[in-house]
Amino acid sequence: MSDGPLTLEQFISRFVLQPPQPDAGPLPLRRAAVLVPIIARPRPSLLLTRRAATLRKHAGQVAFPGGMVDEEDSSLIFTALREAYEEVAIPPAAVRVVGVLPAVTSSTGFQVTPVVGILPDTLKWCPNEDEVESVFEMPLQEALRLGRYTPLDIHRRGVQHRVWLSWFDEYFIWGMTAGILRQLSLQVSAERLLTASPTENLPGVRLPLF
Repeated sequence: MSDGPLTLEQFISRFVLQPPQPDAGPLPLRRAAVLVPIIARPRPSLLLTRRAATLRKHAGQVAFPGGMVDEEDSSLIFTALREAYEEVAIPPAAVRVVGVLPAVTSSTGFQVTPVVGILPDTLKWCPNEDEVESVFEMPLQEALRLGRYTPLDIHRRGVQHRVWLSWFDEYFIWGMTAGILRQLSLQVSAERLLTASPTENLPGVRLPLF
């Protein structure tokens, strides 16, 4: 990322010019989708939630609005928008979807598709108290800073898994949410590096090594 403020137009152009490739193969039975909501402020921000402490799964964790696919849902994008409306009252018609990231697998075995959407800065959030404890914003440029994500390798049933950890103010961001943010950062940063001139200063930017 450059040293100057990241504009919404820059983010969208970097994201769209290098669209993520969907995973090949049959669709799993356990599918879900989340909305990655970016607010169109002069300095764009990212909307995140903290899940209610009373929930049976992932209680108190920082998350994106989202959930399981219902049989009536026409698409994964529909699922993400429906869940965002149910959790924080984001009207689906107010979201400008710009694309999706590759699906990730949650710790509970769901294949989760992140849907990236732009929200107007005039919306008011109304969290569903049964599901959401709080809603907060994080500057998009800070969320896309690769250096803020720390890896942690854990072993589960003889298999090594890598999870990512980060803090923002009093919020601890980890697991799938941190992984999605890091993947979005790689998506945008890789495109930025590939289109930069040889003499352009790009501190801290690396091509992802896979």
